Amino acid sequence: MTPQVAGRTDHTSPASSPEQSIIDLLSGFTTETTPAAAAKIADYRVHLRPGATVFITFLPGSSFADTITVAGRLRREGFNPVPHFAARSILSRTFLEESLARLTGDAGVDQALLIGGGLDRPFGEFSDTMQLLDTGLFDKYRITRIGVAGHPEGSPDIPDTQIRAALAWKNAFAERTGASLYVVTQFCFEAAPVIAWDKRIQAEGNRLPIHVGIPGLASLKALIGHARACGVGPSMRFLTRQARNVAKLLAVSAPDRLVTALAAYRATDPGCGIHGVHLYPLGGLKKSARWAQAVVDGRFEMREDGEGFEVDAAPD
Repeated sequence: MTPQVAGRTDHTSPASSPEQSIIDLLSGFTTETTPAAAAKIADYRVHLRPGATVFITFLPGSSFADTITVAGRLRREGFNPVPHFAARSILSRTFLEESLARLTGDAGVDQALLIGGGLDRPFGEFSDTMQLLDTGLFDKYRITRIGVAGHPEGSPDIPDTQIRAALAWKNAFAERTGASLYVVTQFCFEAAPVIAWDKRIQAEGNRLPIHVGIPGLASLKALIGHARACGVGPSMRFLTRQARNVAKLLAVSAPDRLVTALAAYRATDPGCGIHGVHLYPLGGLKKSARWAQAVVDGRFEMREDGEGFEVDAAPD
């Protein structure tokens, strides 16, 4: 694997305006798709710009052949595919190697996201992402950048002590091997829990860059449903407070306040470990990507309170 230890760089820029800090945070945002969603999208080039990084999610019980097919399609359409490898859904080392060989050979994959996978018991011989990394197969197939899961609000399936130990192990692995690891978090709705988590793990020794998960555009009702299904923690209170107003339930919600607060933290705190964002298109790729690209282009205006912004998205 290319000797490149992923580490923190100084993103602070006191002279930057709030607008520029927001643009800097969202520039290079990543997003994701599922094989099921891919079947409904005629051409990703309609929604995303050339070279965009697109993760391919893997759900328990799915066929990994579908992931390989979507990865090839994304590469042909000019994007950087990043398949999910769910440890508990991988049958064997042989299956893992065959999948890596096809992904790298047929789709030019050079990045991957490793997750445990939402299963109580493994289907095969792997139970966690450390075991996947220890196979040496990602190095063998020249997967040069590897994402691992981050949990700012904890996990309903994994004790906090285990989460902390796993992150420490991955930091040590990156330092020992030169692997370029980075953290991709679950989506959150409020900045305070994310900032507190980042400060804690930096104090505990984390040096892996962090890409914070932000929710895409969706109705408040849909966001609450996704949050419950994914075990989102304290920041869900941000949604439930708004849900007291029934009229807001079907209104489309944008993560502008979350982005504004994260951008300000990143621009002013030299200890910040946040490098970028990962956009979860919970209400659909089209409108979420359109919103994010408008922000990157600077087509937005700050609200009077300075805690959010309105986007001037181009018409369809």
